[in-house]
Amino acid sequence: MQTIYETFSPEETAAFGRRLGEQAKPGDVYALVGDLGVGKTVFIQGIASGLGILEPVCSPTFTIVQVYESGRIPLYHFDVYRIGDIEEMEEIGYEDYFYGRGLAMIEWADLVTELLPSRHTVITIEKDLEQGFDYRRIRMEEVGI
Repeated sequence: MQTIYETFSPEETAAFGRRLGEQAKPGDVYALVGDLGVGKTVFIQGIASGLGILEPVCSPTFTIVQVYESGRIPLYHFDVYRIGDIEEMEEIGYEDYFYGRGLAMIEWADLVTELLPSRHTVITIEKDLEQGFDYRRIRMEEVGI
């Protein structure tokens, strides 16, 4: 089943993420897809807020994964844009995070689809400049349910 949400500002995008963070359960995996500059990090900052994480959240572009444990459940924030080989994911022990006790958020998840658990949620964020510069269409699809 696919659900579509629309936001019209970065604040609305973060607020939508916050609502998802408030509902997240241990073991959830969100596969985030979207072009550069579409608002993935703003969305994840909202998720972190919904989990009760107060520290600054930024994209772990060069470290691949950043772990935040100060919320009600841990947030495992992946940015796999720069991985050159799937083996890099194995080296950092991705399975401990994907099947862990927190929420795994994977930016650029379309680059590692073969590693995703059979049950996950694909979240695609898209711009539509005809709708306005800050407009975002957020599509959510449950996989393996």
